[in-house]
Amino acid sequence: MPDVTPDTKKVWQRRDRNHQIMIWLGQFIAVAIFMYCWHLVSEKTTWFFVLDAPRIATDMLERMMPPKWTYMETLWRPIWDTVAIATLGTLMAVVMAFPIAFLAARNTTPSTAFVRPIALFIIVASRSINSLLWALMLVTVLGPGVLAGVLAIGFRSIGFVAKLLYEAIEEINETQVEAVTATGASGPQILNYGIVPQILPAFAGISVFRWDINIRESAVLGLVGAGGIGLQLSASIDTVTWTQVSVILIVILATVIVSEWVSAKVRHSII
Repeated sequence: MPDVTPDTKKVWQRRDRNHQIMIWLGQFIAVAIFMYCWHLVSEKTTWFFVLDAPRIATDMLERMMPPKWTYMETLWRPIWDTVAIATLGTLMAVVMAFPIAFLAARNTTPSTAFVRPIALFIIVASRSINSLLWALMLVTVLGPGVLAGVLAIGFRSIGFVAKLLYEAIEEINETQVEAVTATGASGPQILNYGIVPQILPAFAGISVFRWDINIRESAVLGLVGAGGIGLQLSASIDTVTWTQVSVILIVILATVIVSEWVSAKVRHSII
């Protein structure tokens, strides 16, 4: 196998036979797994519908034009509900994630053997369940409405905020903590003057970033009955009112763009 040195001379090296066999074996296994997965997908796919998809998509787009702009009168309340779900859910997650992050960080947890694993389990459990699944379960328990959406966004966001925050806590400058400790400060004082000031910018940035994500997620929670503009989208699709669907999609896109702009401005002012 040739190797080019700085003086552009080729240096030939003998291939290691076992190493080359392992490479070939790995490539063979990768191809075999890909072919097996492709076979499973193929036999469970109705290829007639796949081949007919471009025609159906074109027909759907034609039915969506022109958008029914008069439908906007019905969408103002669902838009407000969507923003409220994202905002209240984010606030709930931030309040609950803040102490969990301190319990999960190695340098602030009271016990690495008992408390930290529990905090990490809460973080993993929150992040492992999608917001739609949270909403589906909460709608079953609480009934349809905005409350289920707020709780679904909140439960989903706890793990995200807490994970990023506890990583920021573990990366703080210990010199500042040692300086505060040397003055004879108590535990809460060390927390308030040695740790919190160092993580506040990261905490604010994480919270705003998560709110931006939650705007997107709350827009579709209505598909399972958790309130917001997704409820109108589901109803319009069920009644095959494609001109209303196009208006809703444009409104969702505009809402996401505005939230992205607000989030970027806030993060820039903080950081």
